[in-house]
Amino acid sequence: MNPSTDRLSLKELAEEDRPREKMLQKGVEALSDAELLAIIIGSGNKEETAVQLAQRLLSSVGNNLSQLGKLSVKELTSRFKGIGTVKAITIRAAMELGKRRGNSEAVKSDRIASSKEAFLLFHSRLCDLPHEEFWIALTNPANRVIHTARISQGGVDQTAVDLRLILKAAIDHLASGILLCHNHPSGQLRPSPADDDLTDRVKRATRIMNIHLLDHIIIGDQRYYSYRDEGKL
Repeated sequence: MNPSTDRLSLKELAEEDRPREKMLQKGVEALSDAELLAIIIGSGNKEETAVQLAQRLLSSVGNNLSQLGKLSVKELTSRFKGIGTVKAITIRAAMELGKRRGNSEAVKSDRIASSKEAFLLFHSRLCDLPHEEFWIALTNPANRVIHTARISQGGVDQTAVDLRLILKAAIDHLASGILLCHNHPSGQLRPSPADDDLTDRVKRATRIMNIHLLDHIIIGDQRYYSYRDEGKL
């Protein structure tokens, strides 16, 4: 049997199984991740419907949307039959839009009063990166963010951080508080000895300058590690 005639197109699926119609009837919350991705993809290939192609995409990353967001256009087009450049760009754009929405929601509450708020401030910037980056947020006496900055960018498992750049930014903006944050692309949250050493050096330097070190957050996908929560500040 010809495989191209053995597969159902989206139009041939029962109406309740078509993602667009299902969304209109039951609401967007009723759709699975694969169905939402199928709407973004738009069409499948000669052997798969858009839903089946979306299921295969998600299966390849363990059904983890965060991991899907890390795939580049080149990886999407080379690894998946039926994903051309246009579809790959569309998927990447959708993933980026989701990140930016998360960042917009975090900005609405720019007062850092907990490790969760610190995590949300940086998560969309760092969650999908294949390399390490080190960022800071500077706050005023009310713990409201007055400035954020990337201090360094490194490789897959480390990034060099110059303490002088951190202190200069804090002085230039007359900061009362400082928040440190970097990511671990591996998803491993445990701080390295270098992380501990840097945190200690920043703590000692900011204490002399009467600047409060609020926290040091390590981000790994959807999770985070907080030095303050762990009693290490």
